[in-house]
Amino acid sequence: MQLLDGKQLSLQIKEEAKVEVAKLKKEGITPGLAVILVGDDPASHIYVRMKESSCEEVGIYSIIHKMPDDISEEKILETIAMMNKNPNIDGILVQLPLPPHISEERVLAMIDPQKDVDGFHPCNVGKLSLGLDAFAPCTPLGVMTLLDAYEIDLKGLDACVVGASNIVGKPMMNLILNAFATVDICHIHTKDLKSHTKRADILFVGVGKINLITEDMVKEGAIVIDIGINKNSEGKIVGDVDFEAVAPKCSYITPVPGGVGPMTISTLIQNTIKAAKQREHQC
Repeated sequence: MQLLDGKQLSLQIKEEAKVEVAKLKKEGITPGLAVILVGDDPASHIYVRMKESSCEEVGIYSIIHKMPDDISEEKILETIAMMNKNPNIDGILVQLPLPPHISEERVLAMIDPQKDVDGFHPCNVGKLSLGLDAFAPCTPLGVMTLLDAYEIDLKGLDACVVGASNIVGKPMMNLILNAFATVDICHIHTKDLKSHTKRADILFVGVGKINLITEDMVKEGAIVIDIGINKNSEGKIVGDVDFEAVAPKCSYITPVPGGVGPMTISTLIQNTIKAAKQREHQC
C-alpha cells in the first residue's frame, strides 16, 4: 500500500507557480483572484483564509468581498458584473454554500466563463463533458493531478464514483471518463452500494459521511481516493473511508487529511494562472 501524498505535491506545485507568476509579472501581468464570501460560516471563512494565504505565497493578487448573510442577490450579481469588467481580476470565486434566499445557479452563471476558476459556469461544465479545454472544478482536477504525479493511468480501469454532486461527483465522472476509464457513478438512491464499489479498480468517494466505505466494500489491490472531509466525535478530521481497515487492501490510497484537500487549493492557483495567461480569449 502506498499513500498518495497530496500535501507534498501541493507544495511542489506552489513552488512551480511562484516561478510562473514571476514570469508573468515581468510581462506586465499580475494574476488576480477575487473571492465573494457571504455570511459567517466558520468553515467557509477558514477555506477563504487558506486560499488568500496561498495566493500571497505565490505572488497572486487576491481580494475578498465579504458580505452579510442578508445581502441581496442583486448586490452579489452587481459585484460579479463589476469584477467581470475589471482587467486586473483573472479569477472569480464564489465561496459556497450561499444563503437560502440566493440562487446559486444565477450567481454562478453570472461569472465570466474565462474567469470561472472554480469551473462551475454552465459553459465550462459543458466543455468538460465534451472533453474540451475548460476550467474544471478544483477538487476533481486536483485528484487527476495527483494520479498523474504517481503515474496512475486510468485507461481501461473500472472506476466507481460515490457521490453525484455538481462540485465533485459529476465533474470527477467526466474527468475520468475523458481519461478512458469505465465509469460507474453512485448516489444516495443507489441500491446495494457495495455491489458497485466492490468491482472497482479505482474508487472515488466524496459524500461527507464518516466510514461510509468499509473494508468489505473494496476489492484487493484497489486504488481508493477519499475526497470526504468530516469531523468525528473527537474533533479529528477524517474522510469517508474507514482508513485503518481499508488501507491494507489497497495498492494506493489518499490519507485524510493530507491527500486530496491540499490539492484543491494548489489547483485553484493553477487555474488562476491559466486564466491570467488567456486574458484576451473568449468563451
